[in-house]
Amino acid sequence: QVQLVESGGGLVQTGGSLRLSCAATGSIFSLNTMRWYRQAPGKQRELVAGITRGGSTNYADSVKGRFTISRDNAKNTAYLQMNSLKPEDTALYYCNADLVNIGGPRSYWGQGTQVTVSS
Repeated sequence: QVQLVESGGGLVQTGGSLRLSCAATGSIFSLNTMRWYRQAPGKQRELVAGITRGGSTNYADSVKGRFTISRDNAKNTAYLQMNSLKPEDTALYYCNADLVNIGGPRSYWGQGTQVTVSS
């Protein structure tokens, strides 16, 4: 019933920008920490950025100064603004959220959105 839907991925040249969105839908009592992960071909999935319900953020060292995570609690949506993109940012980007619904607290994952940065 709860669903996370990512959008905004695409193909961009080195130095370009993209903005990803993650919308949480369904019966949600509390939408808490939201995160963006990414997985590049042949690599492990890694945490890119996280944001608490109150707006505190953290970032992977590799994206600090280039990416910004934000959220709109009224829309149950998180965003990832990606600037100064590099080929090494190419990956499938996944949204993850800690939330509480009628079944209790748990984490949910989106299906992913592809980001490709050409050199």
